Amino acid sequence: MTVMGVWQLDVYQSKTAAATAKRATEPPVPLQSLFSVDEGLPSKAVGRRVTVSGTWGPAADQVFIADRLNGDQKGFWVVTPLMVDSAGAVMVVRGWVASVDSPTAQPPTGSVQLDGSVIASEAADSSGEAAKGRVLSSLRIPTIVHLVNYRLYDGFVVQTSPAATGLAAVQPPAPPTDHAGLRNVAYAFQWWIFAAFTLWMWARMVLDAHRSRDDEDPADDQPATALEPTGTVSA
Repeated sequence: MTVMGVWQLDVYQSKTAAATAKRATEPPVPLQSLFSVDEGLPSKAVGRRVTVSGTWGPAADQVFIADRLNGDQKGFWVVTPLMVDSAGAVMVVRGWVASVDSPTAQPPTGSVQLDGSVIASEAADSSGEAAKGRVLSSLRIPTIVHLVNYRLYDGFVVQTSPAATGLAAVQPPAPPTDHAGLRNVAYAFQWWIFAAFTLWMWARMVLDAHRSRDDEDPADDQPATALEPTGTVSA
């Protein structure tokens, strides 16, 4: 039963890996076809390749995400708003730079059409850094939305092509695994519960047998003896 549970868990892991890989390799689609600026980021959109067209937003709205590695070197992700339409903008991770003062980190202008991958906000809060400037410790829409005066899509696009001039490319983080195959997880726990129940029943039977021997009356095992007279009666 334990082996069967492990096998079902392996099936689940293979299903989620396959589903995640498939989603990341599907052909790119327009960002707006996955969700709108008024919607939260759906799980099906995370990791999807998308195309985005628009005009680069105000230079003052660009932000930097600190402590990001490019090989062994720490630097910053350069994140710039792209005005998709009159409805709002999407924040684009254009690339990596060693210093926020680098000339290559200057915000671009004009119109652009690019491809990229959708990623979700990070969990860590960086609202404290937002109050001090444009260098943040985490990539998070709830923080950045307070730094601009227009609506933002609830997700980021990591630019993959065309490559941003002067910036090192950022590898999109691996998307989280899908929930495909959760039935196999349930089966795995079911097998392990059966195994635990079997062990419990065996222990209970052994304990009951031991108690039965202890409860037996020792007097029942002694042979019966005749009563002997305690005195004599005179005639």
